Amino acid sequence: MAGRQQPRGSFRGRGPSSGQGPGGSGRGSSPHRGRGSPAPSASGADSGFGARGGPPGGGRPPQGAGFRGRGSAGSRGGPPAPAQVFAAGQPATQDRRISELDQLVRSFGLIKLQPDMPLRPGWGTLGRPTPLRTNFFAVKLPKDAVIYEYEIEITPQAQAKGDRRPRILELVEQSAVFSPFVQHIAHDRSQRLVSAKELPQPLEVNVRYLEVDQNDDPNALTFTVEVKFKRELRTSALNSYMEGSPENRDFDTQPYLSAMNLILQSFASKRGFRVGGNKFFFPSSAQRAELSLGVEAYRGFFMSVRPMYKQLMVNVNVCMTAFYTPGNLAEAMLAFKQRTGDGMPREFADRLKVSTKHLGYTKKHTIARVMTNLTARSARFRCEEFGREVTVEEFFKLKYRINLRHAADLPLINVSTNPQRPVYIPAEVCEIMPGQAYRGKLDGDQTAKMIRYACNPPDFNGNAIVNQGFEQLGLRPGAASATLAAFGLSVDPNMAVIPSRILNHPTIAYKSGRPAIRNAGWNIVDVKLHTGGTISNWAVLLVHEGREHEFRGEDDPELIAFLKTFLAKCASSGIVGANKPPKIIPPVRLPRPQGDHNREQALQAIRQAFTANLKRDAKPSFVLVLLSGIDKYIYPGIKKLCDVDLGLHTVHMLLSKARDTRGNRQDQYFSNVVLKVNAKLGGINHLLDATSMKWLTDKKTMVMGIDVTHPSPKSLPGSPSIAAVVASVDDNFVQFPASLSLQRPDWNKDSKEMVEKLTQMTIERLQLYQKRNNRLPDRIFVYRDGVSEGQYALVLREELPKIQAAFKQISPRAPYKPTLTIAICGKRHHARFWPTAPGDMSRNGNTLPGTVVDKGITGIYDFDFYLQAHDGLQGHVRPTHYTVVYDENRYSADVLQQGTHTASYLYARATKAVSLVPAAYYADIACERGRDYLNVLMNMADDRSSVSGGPRTPADREAEKQRVYDDAVKRWGKGVHADLKESMFYI
Repeated sequence: MAGRQQPRGSFRGRGPSSGQGPGGSGRGSSPHRGRGSPAPSASGADSGFGARGGPPGGGRPPQGAGFRGRGSAGSRGGPPAPAQVFAAGQPATQDRRISELDQLVRSFGLIKLQPDMPLRPGWGTLGRPTPLRTNFFAVKLPKDAVIYEYEIEITPQAQAKGDRRPRILELVEQSAVFSPFVQHIAHDRSQRLVSAKELPQPLEVNVRYLEVDQNDDPNALTFTVEVKFKRELRTSALNSYMEGSPENRDFDTQPYLSAMNLILQSFASKRGFRVGGNKFFFPSSAQRAELSLGVEAYRGFFMSVRPMYKQLMVNVNVCMTAFYTPGNLAEAMLAFKQRTGDGMPREFADRLKVSTKHLGYTKKHTIARVMTNLTARSARFRCEEFGREVTVEEFFKLKYRINLRHAADLPLINVSTNPQRPVYIPAEVCEIMPGQAYRGKLDGDQTAKMIRYACNPPDFNGNAIVNQGFEQLGLRPGAASATLAAFGLSVDPNMAVIPSRILNHPTIAYKSGRPAIRNAGWNIVDVKLHTGGTISNWAVLLVHEGREHEFRGEDDPELIAFLKTFLAKCASSGIVGANKPPKIIPPVRLPRPQGDHNREQALQAIRQAFTANLKRDAKPSFVLVLLSGIDKYIYPGIKKLCDVDLGLHTVHMLLSKARDTRGNRQDQYFSNVVLKVNAKLGGINHLLDATSMKWLTDKKTMVMGIDVTHPSPKSLPGSPSIAAVVASVDDNFVQFPASLSLQRPDWNKDSKEMVEKLTQMTIERLQLYQKRNNRLPDRIFVYRDGVSEGQYALVLREELPKIQAAFKQISPRAPYKPTLTIAICGKRHHARFWPTAPGDMSRNGNTLPGTVVDKGITGIYDFDFYLQAHDGLQGHVRPTHYTVVYDENRYSADVLQQGTHTASYLYARATKAVSLVPAAYYADIACERGRDYLNVLMNMADDRSSVSGGPRTPADREAEKQRVYDDAVKRWGKGVHADLKESMFYI
């Protein structure tokens, strides 16, 4: 039912897809017409998937996937409407404070520069200036008001947990004792409260706990709520920080910003569903779209306060989140059973919140376990009320006069956390509560639908923010903003206008031909790769599962013709030795998935085919694996087998795409694969002109990328984190071999995002650089991905010393002290930009490639900037936020901004600039490859159906986590095979 909203409680829709494996048609992403940066995933790691211009985990949705929800742009069918300039009728007038920014930087020049968290060295000047609108709104803040902060203590504490705390505070606000203060307070519905007026002390309120629709309960719990004074927060202190005086830089803004968020979010938190700290959804008016069975997407709004130079601002953005579809639990279970032939997946049901009304009022529960071996008819217990043993079915009939319809065919749920005292409830008396964010990791099909639904043009999002967003969040003057008025706050309804610049693109160099760059991309028809890799010999593996598009065997004339065409593309692109015919391994007919746990038998058959047909002492340069379909076990299983166990480069093709000869589709597909083959062989697809690279080549420089991926909701508890460090090996900055390592996700709870074995991994990268250059680099530039703003200090405290330790250890006799710069790459932010004139707008309404912003919404003191290097193909483009947290190289703003921009054109797998600087991008892809090695632990947890039994003890859970981690270590072995470590095996 694409594009149609289903009734609440409906569980219609496509079931989860198994979407892991190779695929892709080179959708505009071949060397003929690159499409930017591919979204790294196990399904497209080296398969000819199109490079899609977006960040990791985002970008252009796969063709034909998903649909738009009701009310979203593009849902009407027909050709898309022409792009519009958002707020075209309003003057783009910049705030006066923008003109005062030069004096801010001049004041920094009087301070002795330190390498850690360097002050901004200056503003960028390169590029064509153009004003932009941005989704930041000025907040009027009193110059010297007092905000009183209080702590909330609720006793008894043991009973005041979870959903009870918000309800307790609702009852407090309704009490006669507290009613005089309600209009000038804001709280987090848990433990923190701020007030515009001083509250009397001591302040205690006693409330009897009743649910919203519960009239009375003689046995109701009584809670005592104490509101205890903590401190005064003076707005003058925050205003002084925003003035930009360097001596105020270390001022702790967190309590002030937290208080401001409480105030500004007060209205939304009471009327909508909050997800995380700052996202709000309003189901009664939200646009939604079904993603899969039991999961739907809501459109909501993000809101968070940010301090800028001389101005407090609130960042408001459109956001999307997946929710559990509300409705009857039994109907949901039956839908799963009908659709999949199995019960509701354990990971779907665990900790799912449901409500019941059979007690006469709404009571909330959290599912602890679905009892697959117990039904209402089979489960019996001793009932003192009736003086005998009864079944659950009998109990509900006798006690509540409810005749269960599914007493024998649906399992009971247990809502007790005490293994010794289970509480069983029939599913049909339970309703899945609305407003629950989906905890699972979206699969490929769900993600495609989510992207398609969220993929709206900038002007659509801008209008949604200033119209629906302001209304629903309660930011407009009036009754909704009474709390804001009580604190003397108000919000400007107009987006801020800020300066930006559009940087020039570099020149691309190939062995022959000089393609022209347009919209941050280029065609390379009839040009040769800059430096072709060498094929000494190669092999082909045919994987047969009885699907369409499979070749009959190694002697199939169609296979021979297919391979000749691919070889011709390799040769014409400049790969050396591309005239050599391959060793064709006889087809491997895989056993059927049914009964083959984790496809272990199938993978063993593939292993045997490799070992029986390939010589250890004469390994092929690469093996071309031809798959006829997508399987979530086979692709990652082959990657693990070849990367870790056998030391073989593999390149996958999905035959449904590779054999598509309509138009030039096959040629595009082959061209896209050639880029990956050449990179794996150590070749160079393209270079940049010398002028563009001078910022790196004026000294011997090594560029590093660092990232960490953590277990997801689909990972078994105890699964490890995986860290990746990549680094350049020469002055071309094209080849980035990688080091991978496992680490416990909870090895250090204060810094679990940090890389535990960074010293050894850095040494490995330096050793390879030294091997290739007969020397160590004079300068090292680190792009660190995956770190939030709150963890910048952790990078300096935890990772910087590890990198510096590597310098000492690699040269213990002669001191080795390269100059070091570390920049954080941030994609998880909500800053968005809108062009103010048609001439500064891309064909789909976005800002132009090369747009850089370092004024107006950047840090007051920090050396940071927003850069959009790529061309946003669909939806609203998201820039990358770069922040320098350590700098011994004393880079200027122009050098770092233009240099990062030009480096974004060096990504090996695309003929287009990418949204994230390649070093960080490669680290992200390498992390995902590491997940493939542990696929059955990292990605498969929710494939298992519900299991019976009550909740295990904490000791049992810890023992299970340790078992899983030990299993991961065993599967990982020694990591990447020695024969591949010096190559881009992961590309």
